[in-house]
Amino acid sequence: MASILDEYEDSLYRSASVQQSRASVGIPHSGYVNARLEKETPIFNKQRIDFTPPEKINSLVVSSNQLCMSLGKDTLLRIDLGKPDEPNQVELGRKDEAKVYKMFLDHTGSHLLIALNTSECLYLNRSVQKVRALSRWKGHLIESVGWNKFLGTETNTGPILVGTAQGQIYEAEISVSEGSLFSTNPDQYFRQVYTLEQESGSAPVCCLEIERGIEGKFFIIATTRKRLFQFVGKVPEGTEQQGFSSIFAMHADHLPSFREFPASFGFSEIAFYTPKLRSNPRSFAWMMGNGVLYGTLDYSRPDSVLSDEHVWVYPSDIDVTVNKPISIVLTQFHFLLLLPDRVMAVCTLNEQVVFQDLFLEKFGTLTRMIKDPMVQQIWIHTEKVVFRYHVQRESRDVWKMYMNMNKFDLAKEYCKDRPECLDIVLAKEAEHCFQNKRYLDSAKCYALTQNYFEEIALKFIEAKQEEALMEFLIKKLNNLKHSEKTQTTLLTTWLTELYLNWLGILEGDPLQRNLYLDTREKFRTFLSSPKNKDCLFNNRASIYELLASHGDTEHMVYFAVIMQDYERVVAHHCQHDEYDEALNVLSRHRDEKLFYKFSPVLIQHIPKKVVDAWISMGSRLDARNLIPALVNYSQSASTQQINEAIRYMEFCVYQLEETQQAIHNYLLSLYALCRPDSLLSYLEQAGTNPNRIHYDLKYALRLCAEHGHHHACVHIYKVMELYEEAVDLALQVDVDLAKSCADLPEDDEELRKKLWLKIARHVVQEEKDVKKAMACLSSCALLKIEDVLPFFPDFVTIDHFKEAICNSLEDYNKHIEELKREMEEATQSAKRIREDIQEMRNKYGSVEPQEKCAACDFPLLNRPFYLFLCGHMFHYDCLLQAVFPNLPAYKQAKLEDLQKKLAATSQPSKGHHRPKDADTASLGKGQQSWEQIKADIDDIVAAECVYCGELMIRSIDKPFIDPQRYEEEMQSWL
Repeated sequence: MASILDEYEDSLYRSASVQQSRASVGIPHSGYVNARLEKETPIFNKQRIDFTPPEKINSLVVSSNQLCMSLGKDTLLRIDLGKPDEPNQVELGRKDEAKVYKMFLDHTGSHLLIALNTSECLYLNRSVQKVRALSRWKGHLIESVGWNKFLGTETNTGPILVGTAQGQIYEAEISVSEGSLFSTNPDQYFRQVYTLEQESGSAPVCCLEIERGIEGKFFIIATTRKRLFQFVGKVPEGTEQQGFSSIFAMHADHLPSFREFPASFGFSEIAFYTPKLRSNPRSFAWMMGNGVLYGTLDYSRPDSVLSDEHVWVYPSDIDVTVNKPISIVLTQFHFLLLLPDRVMAVCTLNEQVVFQDLFLEKFGTLTRMIKDPMVQQIWIHTEKVVFRYHVQRESRDVWKMYMNMNKFDLAKEYCKDRPECLDIVLAKEAEHCFQNKRYLDSAKCYALTQNYFEEIALKFIEAKQEEALMEFLIKKLNNLKHSEKTQTTLLTTWLTELYLNWLGILEGDPLQRNLYLDTREKFRTFLSSPKNKDCLFNNRASIYELLASHGDTEHMVYFAVIMQDYERVVAHHCQHDEYDEALNVLSRHRDEKLFYKFSPVLIQHIPKKVVDAWISMGSRLDARNLIPALVNYSQSASTQQINEAIRYMEFCVYQLEETQQAIHNYLLSLYALCRPDSLLSYLEQAGTNPNRIHYDLKYALRLCAEHGHHHACVHIYKVMELYEEAVDLALQVDVDLAKSCADLPEDDEELRKKLWLKIARHVVQEEKDVKKAMACLSSCALLKIEDVLPFFPDFVTIDHFKEAICNSLEDYNKHIEELKREMEEATQSAKRIREDIQEMRNKYGSVEPQEKCAACDFPLLNRPFYLFLCGHMFHYDCLLQAVFPNLPAYKQAKLEDLQKKLAATSQPSKGHHRPKDADTASLGKGQQSWEQIKADIDDIVAAECVYCGELMIRSIDKPFIDPQRYEEEMQSWL
């Protein structure tokens, strides 16, 4: 194991060297470069608004990028932050001493409520310029408003809740008509639904919030100076427009659930954080006298939506009597407190103050801090200055806090896009699990880090945690890239060694049987993993050596099957005398080469099953390659076992219709050895045509002769057309068999007679049976009595074959008479032929001067010509041109030769003739006369009329137009 680790360290030398060089210059141990090229922007980035108010700022609200501020006594400034250069100023139109007490802006930025210190309330819609007084609200000092985020629109607020300084909660609705605005009162109704009380009596309703949960359940949160009330109830579907009276009516006889704290500094404020637009808040923070109560909101709880509550107590530098908090704002991971001279940010994860921002005295006392719930911007103002905070990447260090709290899943969630941070979290989690002896979990985490491989491996080895080490190696192996072949090979080999060691330990302990089976299954899964397949295949020799060194033949076979190394599997079964298993592997994978290799061994032990397997393979097996196995087997096996070899050979010959000579020869040898009855039927079925016989005739003859199968030899002699040998051998067996052989040469009467004479001699001399000899005469018409007589001994009397002699004499007489008749017919035919010749010599034809050649249509008498009995006349050259292409090749050559000779021989003149002795002399020299050459040419050219003779009949299927000139001829007609 240590050697494998050393090898892996060497393979990782380069990467380790790089990491060490990084560490030497201050790079974290994880190997990730975490350099910041410029100063990182703070989470809460303050920006002073370039705005100088003409009068002091009394109040400021913002929502959905709509900002409204009260200036001085009678001015209202509205700014669309999307168009900050186009402010809108509205006059309240109040001539009394009334001042703005508070302002409330809904979530859409459309509805603005202005509470005056004279217990009056004004309303302004974003789409109008005129402020309208709400008459029904008069006489109530408004402390809080709970907006309806579910039914509110730009022209209608829907049912809303209003909290007063006297502790009453009212339900109201404000609506503006689209036609003539304010033609009717905007406040549709204003009715009291509940009164909040403390031990000292009624208390002002500091905050109101309406939230809808699941299944139509509504949660209403209301706070006073010391208490936080929760009203929970369902509003039937479709009745939401009717308001929340039913929810408050449920608590008419008893107080709702509430949280109370003893201290108070005269007011309280609650803030919520909503992660997504138009979704429910997920967390809250309530600023009250003792500190800040914060937590999450769980809408699935039946009676209280508050969950996971914590109280952050004010630190010593906050004196609630001197510099008590003014406002609170909640973000995803922080709540911000506004103090008279500074802003403080506290992390809700660890309750640490992570940010403080002091304001200069020249800006004045900080008045209020609010957050735009739609765009998550924070606004702070004094009487003369406005500031804005941008929240940027608030979650950047959250992972570190979760990590320090050992909440590793959350930590990984917040750094999944930052691999260098994720590596630190994983390393910390791995170390935490290792310290708590959760070694498997530790291994899984370590495998995902960039920590040095050798350090982690040695750590598990020293702790004697092989199972965790294996888990670490498996995870590490899965994370390797395809190009990292060396590391993959080393890890695969090491894991194989560890698995085998672990299985060896567990196998000997009966109490660990279940764990052994589970580990074995994991090992097999590892071996059969598609990802490891290439590596295992390339290094299968090493894996085989490891398996062999541990003596684990079971997994050696399993691994061989996975590698499709069936040769090794079959060899293993054969070595352990598991021949049926070996044959099953061969039959299952149907590899022809393996059949050829292992059949010699298997057929010695399970011949019938092996032959069945061969037959099931059909034509995929070449029977010639199986013959050596059958030969070895048949030499040492009994007749019954040889029958299996014959069965397969018969399957090849009759079912597969094999034509290979070796197969037929071997089947022939098996028949000759064990089944002589089948031998003759096989030979007869093969036929007597040598060209269609697939066995070797000479080999078959020698084989049958060696085993004394004479009938088979006779049949082979007949096929080889060695009829004399066939008759000679047949006479040793059966005369009838010899007779059947003697009649075979039908076209050779002389041979047939000779064969029958052999039979007759054998019958007369060997069997001495005169009757059989006479029967031979009647069986063969070629034999005469005189042919047989020499074979008889001298003592034989004529009585035995008197009838045969008489028959022979009668045949001779008939033959003589037939010859006489034929001679007379021949004499008459010769006489008629002489008469015809004489008649032909005297026959002539007349040619008129105007006659024309039948071929060229020119006058006939201009050149030498031929006249046929049919009446057709041709010039010599025209006839030659028509006849020559249709002559056989040898006649064409002869005609050309004659024409050359004719051209070389001078034509004799009509008035002068060569002397007879000169002619005789020339003929003696072998030369032909001009007349003889001309006559030979005429015999070839003018043998028949070219139009009426056989030439015309033979050319009936010849096309009128030569195929080679067809295209040319067709173009000429276009």
